[in-house]
Amino acid sequence: MAENARPVTLIVGATSKWQSDGRNTHLAHGGDVDDADCPPSVRWGVGGALALRFASEGHHVVLTTRKASNAAALEEAIRNEGGSASTTEMDVASPESIASGFAAVTESVGAPDVVIYNVGYLEGRDLPPEKELLEHVPLEIFETAQHLASRGPFLVAQAARPAMRERGHGSFLITNNPAALRGRKRGTGQSLYYPRVMMRHLAQVLTEEYGEHGVHVANVIIDGLIDSPGTRALAFAREHPEYVIDPAAIADAYWFLHSQPSSCWSHELQLTPAAARPSF
Repeated sequence: MAENARPVTLIVGATSKWQSDGRNTHLAHGGDVDDADCPPSVRWGVGGALALRFASEGHHVVLTTRKASNAAALEEAIRNEGGSASTTEMDVASPESIASGFAAVTESVGAPDVVIYNVGYLEGRDLPPEKELLEHVPLEIFETAQHLASRGPFLVAQAARPAMRERGHGSFLITNNPAALRGRKRGTGQSLYYPRVMMRHLAQVLTEEYGEHGVHVANVIIDGLIDSPGTRALAFAREHPEYVIDPAAIADAYWFLHSQPSSCWSHELQLTPAAARPSF
């Protein structure tokens, strides 16, 4: 049985497709990029910043990724800063992988107090301009989007909620984007994002079902370019740094949401770069 005095935060999708060797970095730049000038809170995008932030608050952070090697450097960075971390392989498209992952975490460090669903995908970004319309989108791309934006958070919630309900407390936080608010035409270089509306509705449903049991839910919409090694190498990010969001600031917002008492409504926070915020 687990022997761990720290609260446990499990981050589903702790690494980033925009990290120095990430899939999106390779797609945009043709290979790895140098991250030597990036602080630790930037090297692994939102997932890494969240891991470092919650570890700094005394949590044991469990990093989940499809391949443990993807998170090795992040786990080392957390420990170098005095935090506690471990890595568990998890494929959110597989109910068996999710169940075994949660069982392993519960056995080793205890049932998670905080679960953050931070899964991204890039399927669709390599379609050329003449394939922008929905009629050209392969079924496999739609199925991937459904798996990661709808089915995945449903399965993770099923695995996380019983222990939180029995304890009478816990946080389930979801990383989302503006497609959860409004459907838009998919442009060249964009993923198929409209299934993410299901993530927002799931947050509302979970609040109604589990708020009375002390479980806190939040849907976080990140509306902007996130600072990371792969995005730093983009010409737009270099020319317009005012449109880039610091992942450490995003992680601060998640910690704030977790620190709030549970309520009868789903907390929702929209984060935008300073340049895009209206002035009054």
